[in-house]
Amino acid sequence: MEARDEKRLLRFQKHLASFELLVVDELGFVPLSQTGAEMLFEIFSQRYERSATMVTSNLPFNEWTETLGSERLTGALLDRLTHHVHILEMNGESYRLKESQKARPAKLARKRHTPLAHFAGGSSAMA
Repeated sequence: MEARDEKRLLRFQKHLASFELLVVDELGFVPLSQTGAEMLFEIFSQRYERSATMVTSNLPFNEWTETLGSERLTGALLDRLTHHVHILEMNGESYRLKESQKARPAKLARKRHTPLAHFAGGSSAMA
């Protein structure tokens, strides 16, 4: 059983290595287990200098150890990840939050102008 899982994992790693671009979004949002961090390192190592990898994170590099659990592994991963790289650092208001706040007045206006809900028996209720 373990050998079968190992083969499946190797196939999955080869599959990930085959993509021209791998996007890892929100790295650091949830801490990784030791096994998860080692697997991520392995994937990045396999792709190093062969394929493009894009990583997004809200964390500065000095906080990645909290996510990956090991200072040594974090250093080695960042060494590979940042060797041939363009770093885009974006500070400012969250795009999602801004869009949500813009949409909120429109949603409230629509709610005020919706017809009353009709229930069984033809009666209506007011919210």
